[in-house]
Amino acid sequence: MLADPATLPRPTRAVTRGRMNTSDRLRAAVQSLACGHARIASHRETSWASITFAGTRHRLELLFEGAQAVEAGEHFIAELPDYEFDIPRQLVADAAIVEVDHALTPEPRLAVSVELLLLEDA
Repeated sequence: MLADPATLPRPTRAVTRGRMNTSDRLRAAVQSLACGHARIASHRETSWASITFAGTRHRLELLFEGAQAVEAGEHFIAELPDYEFDIPRQLVADAAIVEVDHALTPEPRLAVSVELLLLEDA
């Protein structure tokens, strides 16, 4: 059984200054869902369009290192498909876990690859 994310301690984080773009807001939302325990190892963004919609496809590689972080990562995996993202002028049309790698030694570690499709919301 997964712990309630509200009970997981959150690591301290530096205050971000300046304007945040959509990618920054997406990373912040992902970190929020990960209870602040994920390290974003990479983030790739590509433009995406259909006949009726325009947006961006994002692929993030997340690392959860340590027992508490792995627990937060397991919660992240369980909650991502139904998570309600709050990103101004963007609709998260799809959010999927595409790869998971779990290791126990030398310390608990969870690597998670996610893909998200953001559509511009007029």
